[in-house]
Amino acid sequence: MPLPRPLVALPGVYRPQADTHLLADALSKENLHPAAEVLEIGTGTGALALSAAGRGARVTAVDVSWRAVVSARINALHRGVPLQIFHGDFTARTRGRRYDVVLANPPYVPSPNHRLPASGPARAWDAGPDGRLVVDRICARAPDLLRPGGVLIMVHSAMCGPEHTLKRLAQAGLPAQVAARTYVPWGPVLRSRRSWLQSQGLAGPGEEREELVVIRAQAL
Repeated sequence: MPLPRPLVALPGVYRPQADTHLLADALSKENLHPAAEVLEIGTGTGALALSAAGRGARVTAVDVSWRAVVSARINALHRGVPLQIFHGDFTARTRGRRYDVVLANPPYVPSPNHRLPASGPARAWDAGPDGRLVVDRICARAPDLLRPGGVLIMVHSAMCGPEHTLKRLAQAGLPAQVAARTYVPWGPVLRSRRSWLQSQGLAGPGEEREELVVIRAQAL
């Protein structure tokens, strides 16, 4: 199912890009029954949440950015779609709840900063020196978020080490696999960090394309 268009995105809100479309394609392959409950972590404009709701699912979306929350609410209102959209950290907003599907397009771009940005557009992509500050939190929390048979579908860069994600999920009791891959040209953020990425062994000389992967894990 294609992503809804057009979408309102307030300044600084992450717009759907290649990673969003890759995740949407993975979601389209899931058997999403009408009573399914779906959680989207880091909803941005709400594009994926709206796509899932369009298939009849009951969707909860969470984002740390107020501008993203407002954008997603506007987009849901324009389409008359009943989304639950919360502002805040996903762990606090989902405590005690379980879902059939958890979607995540978390920040995953390696950054020289050891902490997540407290504000600004970079909150949507910066994720510490190995790009895993949020990915690892999702891996640790996923068993508590999924119902038996529930599925986690998460996209991130191969720079973050998909093998580490698979290992973390397996250790948490969630068998996982790489469900999809694609290559995209480097964007302005990666280009601006070329020297640093090379110094960290995360990119080779002349590298111009980034590999994106979708990780799929299923609760037993």
